[in-house]
Amino acid sequence: MYLILKIISVFPLRLLQAIAMMAAGLIYYFNLSIKRITAINIKLAYPKLSSAEQEQLIKKSVQSQCLSYLEFIKCWGMPPNYSLNLLKNVYGETVLTDTLANKKGVIVVVPHFGCWELLNAWLSVYTAPMIMYKPNKNKGINRYLLEAREKFNATLVPTNETGIRSIFKHLKHGGLTVILPDHLPKPSGGIYSAFFGKKTLSITLVSKLAAKTQCNIIGLSCIRSPNLRYFNIHCQKLPDAILSQDLQHSVDCLNLSMQNMIEQAPEQYIWSYKRFRNCLGNVNMYRKE
Repeated sequence: MYLILKIISVFPLRLLQAIAMMAAGLIYYFNLSIKRITAINIKLAYPKLSSAEQEQLIKKSVQSQCLSYLEFIKCWGMPPNYSLNLLKNVYGETVLTDTLANKKGVIVVVPHFGCWELLNAWLSVYTAPMIMYKPNKNKGINRYLLEAREKFNATLVPTNETGIRSIFKHLKHGGLTVILPDHLPKPSGGIYSAFFGKKTLSITLVSKLAAKTQCNIIGLSCIRSPNLRYFNIHCQKLPDAILSQDLQHSVDCLNLSMQNMIEQAPEQYIWSYKRFRNCLGNVNMYRKE
């Protein structure tokens, strides 16, 4: 698998994007799992859209997801400068530089949205982030991912209590960490909070770290241009309410902030993830009655 990924990364990005668009067409036509779950999620998140509007968003989302996966493979296999050269505009760059300068620590909130893996190269220009990493079960994929991570001046820590303690110390010393908090957590690591109108189990890690460290919280996204030729970074300060000692209030604010980020280009969110698998009342939105 490692060799296959290395070979894929050699192909020009435009060719990989063309392959991704063809794959998306097949996934959409044959109603494969990615399309089916995407359709369920978009209908849950955007019930006020007409059927035609929902279907258009579903189709664009499937295309975007296929693009993201091949773009990731390409960027992982290339030097950091390759990723940096794909970035055209950076909106809110001073948000990052100002928060790094005040030495209070920074949590960067990154939803599974757009081409988020490009952000590693951009952040590594300014700092050495600490990032949680869960090894892939496939040894070849894991080797490829680790090689990619090592290019970006990042410190990798495990996704357990040891890793969390390391991140806490890193933040207290003014460091920066990146967290993707739109995963579905285990019940012990989450509370129910609204996300696109559904009370779903939501991660508490960001809120707990923020409350304990009173660090800076910023949102970061990397959005693909309509012509597929470049990407724009959007960096914004997130509300101070996320620092609240009231865990529910903090998580509610974080979820709303992520939702607002995704609304910039909703078709570029990874809607094929079963985010609503545990809604309030232990309701699984994907289970057939």
